[in-house]
This record gives sequence, structure tokens and C-alpha cells, in this order.
Amino acid sequence: MHALLELDCIPAGMELFPAANESQWSLIKRVIDDCDYYLLILGGRYGSCGPDGVSYTEMEYRHALEIEKPTIAFLHKDPGTIQANKCETTQEGKEKLAAFRAFVEKKMCKQWSSPPELGSVVSRSLIQLMKTTPAIGWVRADELPDKNATLELLKLRRRVEELQAELARSRTTAPKGTEDLAQGDELHTLRYSFSSRKGFDPSSNLTSTFQATWNDMFAVLAPLMINEASEGALKNGLDRICRDRNHDNLAKGKDLKDCTLSNFSLNGEDFQTIKVQLRALGLIAKSGKARSVKDVATYWTLTPYGDEVMTRLRAIKRTVVAKEGAA
Repeated sequence: MHALLELDCIPAGMELFPAANESQWSLIKRVIDDCDYYLLILGGRYGSCGPDGVSYTEMEYRHALEIEKPTIAFLHKDPGTIQANKCETTQEGKEKLAAFRAFVEKKMCKQWSSPPELGSVVSRSLIQLMKTTPAIGWVRADELPDKNATLELLKLRRRVEELQAELARSRTTAPKGTEDLAQGDELHTLRYSFSSRKGFDPSSNLTSTFQATWNDMFAVLAPLMINEASEGALKNGLDRICRDRNHDNLAKGKDLKDCTLSNFSLNGEDFQTIKVQLRALGLIAKSGKARSVKDVATYWTLTPYGDEVMTRLRAIKRTVVAKEGAA
């Protein structure tokens, strides 16, 4: 007992629960079930027996093995040296003790010959058992969460699950309220300006318009924001759309034939409209990444939903070729 208390253990000695009847035996089994480890100390007595002739000590040990409780036994090194009044007096008792000892020796066990040695071997063995087979242990009641704290933890857990489900949905569905917004393959008119110069004549600044779908515009801008992109980078991307969509047609026109066309630039107000629209559709968001105080530029990045839409628009799909079988 002293050795166990020094290890901050709470010993529940079976000698404190005299097994006199079946109800007492049920109590002992519950005590063993609740404990983290079971230690058997076997000396010169077999112990009092139950109705079937098996001692309660052996019944306890076998029950601990049956429920796979971490178990270790401590056997007296030389039972013949134990005082006669502390040993079995009958031949039947001695035979049962010998058989029980032989059974115990098949499992993990240590030996002892004196009380000080028993305390020492118990301490060393239990420390090793606790390392190899960690158990639940006990805590003070004031360290346990109270009812209100437990309910709050359950509420927080449910909230976490709801947010995780909401995040998963946000990756594949548009935000609520975007159903009435222009999007997808709907056309939008864009204004742009460009410079025209013929030969060595001074350049002329001209304006025009064209139409592009929201998917076309987002497909160009999205790859720029896989990490993040400044507003200047996004504006340059839209300027390239203006040039790619209009340069060749303008160059073929009668008024601009043989002219050099350059400096294609999307109208600034239209650029702001596109940025606001893509944000309203839940495709892009302002980047929250920390940066130098000298960097005052605004940066944009894809939302999880925007990343999903970009993949659908830009990823190359497999080409399926039908083959005709030969007769």
C-alpha cells in the first residue's frame, strides 16, 4: 500500500472487501472493472473459497485476465520459509495453492521474500507496466468540466460541423442571392480605347466597344489569382482581352487599314464594374495576406467557389474518339 501511494496511485485492496456472499463478489468485480491495473500478491495461503471450491483470490485474478485488465503477480520466492500460522494447514489447501501458483507463473510475475523487497519490486514493476500499458487514471472532481461547460462544448462542436458543411458547399455552389445577377455565358458590353498611327503621322486615340461573356472574362483573370493578383495585373489581363478580341478586325477595316494599332485599354469604369460583379458572384475576394506597410496596392484572390469555376472553365477535358469495329 505504501509503495502504491508513493506512486500517486489509489490502491483498492481486496482485503477491504471480504467476499462472504454473491452480492459481495459482484461488488469486487465492479471494483476490478473500475481499476486501471490488477496486482496479485501470493504468499502461503490459498484463501477463503466460494461455493464451487475456488478461492475468491483466484476468482479475482481470473476475472482480471478475462476482462484483459493489465495484470502482474508477485509470488513469494520461498513459500517454505513462511510461518506455519500464515500457510495452508490442510493438504487440499496446499494442493490448490500449488496449482494456483503454477497457473499464475504462466503469466507476468515477479518474486519477493520480505516486505521491503515486495515494496521495491512493486514500485519498479508498476512503473514499467504504466509505461507499456498507459491507462485512463483519475482526476480531481474540480478539474472536470461542469454541466454548462459540457453543453457549451457540444454547441461549439455542432457549430464547427455546420461551418465545415457550409465550407464544403461553398466550394461547389454559388452564394445565396446571386441568382438574379448577370453571369456565366451572358454577354456584357465593354468599352475600350486604343491608339492608331499610320506611317509617320501622329498617333490618334480612338474608342470602341465589344461584347464578352462573364465566363470569358473570368477564365482570363482566374489563373492570375490562384495565389493572388494586384488590381494592376487584373487590369492588364482585361486589356489583353480588348486587344485579342478586336485588333485583327479593326486592322481589316477601311478606316484603319495599314495603321499600327496599340495601347489597347479597357475603360476604367468598366474595369471597376467587372471587379464588383465577380466579387458579388462569390468568385473573387480581397486578399488578407499580410504585406509590407510600403505596399499599398489592393490584391485579389480566388474564393473556393471561384477556384471550382476556374477548373471547370480552363481544365482540358478528355477527348473521346469513337471507333468502328471491323466486320
